[in-house]
Amino acid sequence: MAPAPYTVNDVMTETVVAVGPDAEFKEIVAAMAQWKVTAVPVVEGEGRVVGVVSEADLLAKEEFHDSDPSLIEQMQQLDEMAKAGAVCARDLMTTPAITVRADASVSQAARRMARQKVKRLPVVDDSGVLQGIVSRFDLLKVFLRPDDDIAAEVRREVVDRLFRVSHSGIGVDVTDGMVTLTGTVRDSHLIPVAERLAFGVEGVVDVACDLTGPPQVSGEDRG
Repeated sequence: MAPAPYTVNDVMTETVVAVGPDAEFKEIVAAMAQWKVTAVPVVEGEGRVVGVVSEADLLAKEEFHDSDPSLIEQMQQLDEMAKAGAVCARDLMTTPAITVRADASVSQAARRMARQKVKRLPVVDDSGVLQGIVSRFDLLKVFLRPDDDIAAEVRREVVDRLFRVSHSGIGVDVTDGMVTLTGTVRDSHLIPVAERLAFGVEGVVDVACDLTGPPQVSGEDRG
C-alpha cells in the first residue's frame, strides 16, 4: 500500500481575497497591492468562482495605453484589446476559472498548474464555491517537512509494510530530504518496490537504496 499523498487541503491558503464581477479596475489593483497577491478569484452569489483576474489581465490596459495598433494587429489581439478597454472584473477576468478540489493530491495540482500554465489555483467544493487558494509555493511546502517526520513515514509506510520479517534490520536515514535505505532483506524482488514507494513519500527529494538480498549460497557451500 502506497503512502497517503498530501492533498491540496494540507497546503492551501484558506484566507483568500476575492472580488465580485462588478469590482472596478482600480479596486482590483488596490486589493492586489494590499494583500500582496498577483491574482484574485472573481466570485458571485454564495461565493461561486466564475473567473480569475491576474496581473496579466490588468497589464493589457498599460500595454495599449499609448500605442496605436494597426487593424491587423487589433484583429490578432482581440482578447487583449478587449481587456485594455475593460473597467470591471466581469470584462477583465479569464473564464472559466481553472480550479482544483481540496481533496486533490499535491501532485495532481502541480500537473494542472503546469499544463494550464498558471501560477495558482482557486480551491473549490463540489458546487464551485471558493474554499481557498493554492500557489506554486504552497505546493513546495511539502519539502519543508522535518527529516525525522519523513524518516518515520518511510519506516512506517514502506519498510514495516513491505518487510514484515526483516524490517528491524533495515536502516532509514534522511538528511535534507535525501532518504538512504540500508540493510539486508529476505526478498530481493521487493527492493525496487521499496525504492519507488519511498520516493513517493511527500517531502522526499531523492532516494539512495542500498538494500541487498540474502547472500547467495554456492554449490560448494551446499555440499
